[in-house]
Formats: sequence, structure tokens, C-alpha cells
Amino acid sequence: MKVVLPLTVFLVLFALIFPVAAAWKNAGDPAEPTEPSGSAEATAPVSTQSAPPPAAPSPGDTGAVALLAGGEVKTVTVREYLLGAVASEMPASFEPEALKAQAVALRSYLFYRRLHRPAAHPEADICADSACCAAWKDEAYLRGKWGADFDAYMEKIASAVDATADTILTYDGAPAMAAFHSSSAGRTQDSADVWREAVPYLVSVESPEGEDTVPNFVQSVTVSAGEFKETVLAKYPDADLSGGIESWIGASVLDASGRLGSVTFGGVLLTGAQVRSLFGLRSAAIEFTVGEDTVTMTTRGYGHGVGMSQYGANVLAAEGKTYREILENYYPGTTLETV
Repeated sequence: MKVVLPLTVFLVLFALIFPVAAAWKNAGDPAEPTEPSGSAEATAPVSTQSAPPPAAPSPGDTGAVALLAGGEVKTVTVREYLLGAVASEMPASFEPEALKAQAVALRSYLFYRRLHRPAAHPEADICADSACCAAWKDEAYLRGKWGADFDAYMEKIASAVDATADTILTYDGAPAMAAFHSSSAGRTQDSADVWREAVPYLVSVESPEGEDTVPNFVQSVTVSAGEFKETVLAKYPDADLSGGIESWIGASVLDASGRLGSVTFGGVLLTGAQVRSLFGLRSAAIEFTVGEDTVTMTTRGYGHGVGMSQYGANVLAAEGKTYREILENYYPGTTLETV
């Protein structure tokens, strides 16, 4: 007979019995008032076997969080963490239902992290570095950033956090790794195309944002032939970049989401994620234009493309979708549960 444990019991037993499993290394983009951070910029699974098991997570938004911020580990409640994280990851000007979806995604991500602590900070559940976990700022910083708008913005974010209190996404009874990003180019990306590891609920789905709803949706980076050659050879010395510039870049192969799946530089096969990292591009939705002595790389969207698109969530919310419907769209197969 199959026994199904309640979520809270599962969390406690998992944390007490099992060693820490693989975590996900993130690399977020800096948040601006109109540019969501889109942390959960995961690049690959990272082993955390050297980290000791975390303490059993406290349930709900009143539970304690060990947060590494400013070089020290501080104890805050889940609610306090979420206020600073939502404020750092999504503009307060976004639709209320989008902010609620972001609050649930971050709460889910926090509970996931508690069970999968990165080796970089085994003493903390999560950190405030978007290059590792998710962005987080304290009240003093936010007051300085928002000025006279602080009270109104914080009230709006607190409303989103409290309206979804104690709620997380789960998959097979465990907290979901609710990755998110700033904006997609028509569809989100399958996790297997970015991290080479398939996550059942992080699959490619439609996302409605575009040039009319996302600032700087299309961006171009142009480099000289010399800079292109130097950058590629520094990382991939086996690339053959002799001959004319027109022969350096092979035909692009697109993945199911329409992003760059693979391309050859001088005969060396690279993924879209590798090209994005190599040239510091905003996304892997890349098109190449080769000039007489230049290479132009034009991108659409911003971020790794996996999980919830923040701008997509805002468009869906503006169309009347609830946060539950938004989460259902971006994390198919997950369940909303109360801890």
C-alpha cells in the first residue's frame, strides 16, 4: 500500500534523514525599476555533498530563515525574506497577480533551497547574492531606492506576500525548484536545453510578452572581427578562425523554443547558452549578422528562459489571469500546497 505523507512531514523527514542533494547555481541579472532581476539564472547542477544537512525547515511564513546577506548570516522570518526578495526581483509597478505569482515562486524556491543548500554557504538556507541564489535587499536599501514611494510600494508587495501566505509549489510532494527569468521570446525554454538535466515541470510553454510590453526586448551587440576571434579562441582554442570572417560561424540550429540550440564557431560546436555566456548576451535567442569586419548578435528577451517569465506573468495578469493560473501556465504538473 502506498503511503502519502503530508508535505510538512515530508519536509521534516527529508531534512533529518537524507544528505543534501544537488543544488542549482544561479546567476541573476541586476534589477531595475522596469527590469526584473530574473534570478534563478541556473547554468548547471552543482554538487553539495560536502555541505552538512540543513535543519528541518519551519513551516509557514513565520518560520525562521538563515539568510546570508552583507557577509553575515542573519535570521529573518520567511515573510521578511519574501518582502525583500520580491521587492528586489520584480518591479512593484507590476500587476498584483504577477507579484503574487512571484511571491509563491520565491517561497517555493526558498523551501527547495533549504533541502538543497549550496556548498558555497552550508551555514545558510539561502543568500542575497543573485549570482548564487536570489536577490534580496533590506528595508534601509529599499527606502533609499524608492524614496517617497516606499510606503505605497511596500504595501503592495506585502499584500502579494500575505495573500499567498504559507503557499508553495510542489511536485511529487516536494518543494518545486521554481526557476524564473525576466522575459521570453514567445516560449519559455526546456530546462534540459539549458542545464542538460530535465525537470518535469520546467518545460517549454507559451509566453505572451514581446516588444510592446518589454523594455529593451530586442538588443544587439556588435564586435569587431578581431574581438570575436580573440574572445572565441580564449575559451575554445581548437576553433579554426583562419580564412574570411564569413566562414567562421556555421548555420544556427534552433531548439523547440526558437532559441539558438547550437552553432559552430570555427568548427567547434557551442550551445546557445555557451554563446550567451561567452559574449555576455541578454538571452540565448540569438541571431547573427556578419559584416565586412564585424559580427552582430541580436537577442530577444532577457534571462535563461526557464520557468516563469516575469514580464509574461505581468501580461497574463493584465489580461485577467490569477496568480494560480499564471503559475499553472509556467510550472505545469506542479501543485499549490499550504505548509
